[in-house]
Amino acid sequence: MKIEMIVERTKTGYSAYAAKYPVYTVGSSLDELKQNIVDALNLYFEDKGKIISTEDLKISLDLPQFFKFYKVINVKALSERIGMNQSLLAQYIKGNKKPSTIQTRRILKGVQQVGRELAAVQFIG
Repeated sequence: MKIEMIVERTKTGYSAYAAKYPVYTVGSSLDELKQNIVDALNLYFEDKGKIISTEDLKISLDLPQFFKFYKVINVKALSERIGMNQSLLAQYIKGNKKPSTIQTRRILKGVQQVGRELAAVQFIG
């Protein structure tokens, strides 16, 4: 059983809510958030005798919220990098359209590639 948790970036960290259960929590980091999610779900399922671990979670990041928080990501440049129509990507980001699983993976792969490249940068100084 995978429990889907929708994660949003906030000014103070992260928040998450369960897609099918009345469970909500926050954390200042993703690691803290995951632990808080497990704790909150275990409280919810306590009377049912279920024990939840991180392996039981499906973490989903809300695409519009991600791009709202990370405004530094240029939609035009990302769309060119991943070979997606800029207008279509903009509609996904605004929440006007919901991307398919394949399109979501494509966007995620592009964002992660940019992240890896940025993490490897070193300035001469």
